[in-house]
Amino acid sequence: MTTKPLDDLLNWRYATKKMDPSKAVPQEKVDAIIEAIRMSPTSSGTQPFELLVVTNPDIRSQIAEAAGGQAQITEGSHVLVFAAWDNYTAKRIDEVVDLNVKARGDLPMLHAYYGNLKSNYVPRDAETNYAHAARQAYIALGIALVAAAEQEVDSTPMEGFDPDAVDAILGLKERGLRSVVLLPLGYRDESSDWLLPMGKVRKSRETIVTEVK
Repeated sequence: MTTKPLDDLLNWRYATKKMDPSKAVPQEKVDAIIEAIRMSPTSSGTQPFELLVVTNPDIRSQIAEAAGGQAQITEGSHVLVFAAWDNYTAKRIDEVVDLNVKARGDLPMLHAYYGNLKSNYVPRDAETNYAHAARQAYIALGIALVAAAEQEVDSTPMEGFDPDAVDAILGLKERGLRSVVLLPLGYRDESSDWLLPMGKVRKSRETIVTEVK
C-alpha cells in the first residue's frame, strides 16, 4: 500500500494499454481491491451485483475474444467482471433485509423501508431494474479504480465487449446476472505502452464545475 496523496495516485493511474504478462498482481493487493469493492456504497444497501475474479488463462482468452481482442485481458494477471442482477425480486430484497437484521437487529423501520422498496422495484420491468443495478456496479467500479491506484496496480475499465458472449462464457444467465463492465488488473509495460509517456487530458475545473451558492 502506498502513502502517496490521492491527487498523485489519480495522476499516476491511466487506462493502461499494454501490460507486462511476466508480472502478476500479488494476491494481497487483489484482496485489497476486492475488499474496497465489497465496501462500496449502493442504493439502499442492496449491493445488486456480483464480482467474478478471473485468472484462468483459457477463460481470459475467451473473454478477450468477446472483447475484440483487447490484449490487457490476457496480458494482465486478473480480470474483474462486474455482473449486475438481471432483476430485483422479493427474494433478493428479503436477503438484504436478513443481512440488516443480523447486523442491526430486527427493527420495525427496517421492514417498512424494504417493504416499500419491494412494492416499488418488484413490479417494474426487468430491463429498468437491471439498468438500476448496473449503475450500482459502476459505483463499485469507481471505487475499484481508486483502490487499484492506491495499491499501485494498473487497471483498464472496459465496456467494449459483447455482454451476451461474456455471460455465456461465465454462465451468468443461469445465476440471474448480466455482465456490465470488465476491469483487467496488471502492471504496465513501460517500454511498450504508447499511452504511458503522454500527459493526462482532463477538462479544467472551471469548465467542468459549476458552483451553486
